[in-house]
Amino acid sequence: MNPLNGNDMAAYLKENAADLSLELVSDILKEFTSEIPTEEIKQARMMYSGLFICLADSIAQGKEINTKQILAWSRKNGEREASTDGDLSEIINRYPPSRVILVNYILNICEKFNLSHTEMLKITEIINYLLDLSISETTLAYERKSAQILKDAQIEAHELAAQIVPIQDGIAILPLYGSIDHERAAHITENVLPKIADNKINWLIIDFSGIVKMDGEVAGHIFNIHYMLELIGIEVIITGIRPALAQHAVRQGIDFSSIKTCGSVMQAIQTI
Repeated sequence: MNPLNGNDMAAYLKENAADLSLELVSDILKEFTSEIPTEEIKQARMMYSGLFICLADSIAQGKEINTKQILAWSRKNGEREASTDGDLSEIINRYPPSRVILVNYILNICEKFNLSHTEMLKITEIINYLLDLSISETTLAYERKSAQILKDAQIEAHELAAQIVPIQDGIAILPLYGSIDHERAAHITENVLPKIADNKINWLIIDFSGIVKMDGEVAGHIFNIHYMLELIGIEVIITGIRPALAQHAVRQGIDFSSIKTCGSVMQAIQTI
């Protein structure tokens, strides 16, 4: 790249980054029919301003491409879209028209500084690299944030679906609902059992009336709960094992004969 023209253009991009980004974002917004939130527009202007500075540094001799700002902006975009239950495609679909406008915008500046076609091609490659990097980081951030939101929701659901309900002095019920999987059974073992021990409970009724599915691994967790509570002097009674669930348990090789069972919570209370 011609040092004089290249360095002159780099200096121009750096000195006018804010104004250039303002003009560029205005041109890009004209391509979209949907309304873009004001905060997103503000963030886009900051990102493109950083991109111009990044591009200026890469044009200047001996400068490596600094991707820190564009990666941070892209990460924030992806996380924001996931947090608001948005569609990732809403962001990704903006890249193609934005890319075309940005490249043409930069090439016009290149022509003003009399850069050669080879130099223009090199700058276009840098722009495409930065935008591709942005798409990748936005997608990864969206996926990470979505996975975290899902995990948090599952934890909350597990907590709501495994509440200890005191009914009399020393007696409490642990009603179970839906399907018991490994994660939920582990949650009960790790988070519910300590509460039982702290609440001065002598008898715990684990009610399966709302359970629709249970496998052998989960049964193992139930046995562990029983044995762990037994070790600290708490008696366990299992109730609500419906015929269909009992048949499924037999087919899975699950044996509840070593644990006290009753047909209903009322029968368990009467037994106690």
